[in-house]
Amino acid sequence: MRLVSWNVNGLRACVRKGFLDYFNEIDADIFCVQETKLQEGQIELELDGYFQYWNYAERKGYSGTAVFTKQKPLSVKYGIGEEETQPEGRIITMEFADFFLINVYTPNSQRDLARLGLRLEWEDALFQHIMEHDKIKPVILCGDLNVAHQEIDIRNYKTNYGNSGFTDEEREKMTRFLNAGFIDTLRHFYPDEEGIYTWWSYMKTVRERNIGWRIDYFIVSERLKDNLIDSNAHSAILGSDHCPIMLEIEI
Repeated sequence: MRLVSWNVNGLRACVRKGFLDYFNEIDADIFCVQETKLQEGQIELELDGYFQYWNYAERKGYSGTAVFTKQKPLSVKYGIGEEETQPEGRIITMEFADFFLINVYTPNSQRDLARLGLRLEWEDALFQHIMEHDKIKPVILCGDLNVAHQEIDIRNYKTNYGNSGFTDEEREKMTRFLNAGFIDTLRHFYPDEEGIYTWWSYMKTVRERNIGWRIDYFIVSERLKDNLIDSNAHSAILGSDHCPIMLEIEI
């Protein structure tokens, strides 16, 4: 089974920049997107063979998630009841026969950390949501988690300590999650490989010089470890300030 996740930073713009070419070429069984930045009726995607599920933000041109899947899920839930961020369309949870898929766009703490408190509350709610589902069947979590977990996951880690996405608090939430019985799949295969990033600033030549952050993840329940085939980032694919990530798993 092939799964792809991509923060498209505006799906309509990404479509104009080649989204469908990549989508058709990669032929994923499940394709998750974050930061769609649109409302219902603002785009019509012809995705033959896929069921489409959308969680729109109430605010126009902001946030939002979607999942395109060849296999119809047994059930679909939108959000996790989180009061402040529920209207932002940040989570889709799908149940399949052998696993849960959770597609997530984690709130950014903002440059001045004004949203750090809300972000940490979100982390606790998401953690509880994942653990409850993991009791029933294995979980595959994917999306833009807006945190570079380790120093290896960010090019200029020394100058970014304490910045949004690289605070001790945010990183500790990720550590807690992985210590609770989950695997960061890319680091499972490439534990010491440097230069694997999924987001780059739009500043001139930053992406060309690979001055990036790895903030997009596929994370799975520990008991799926022997099912993993590969996990990687497609950094050559343009169209967004993020690149797609892919997980291959035998289920």
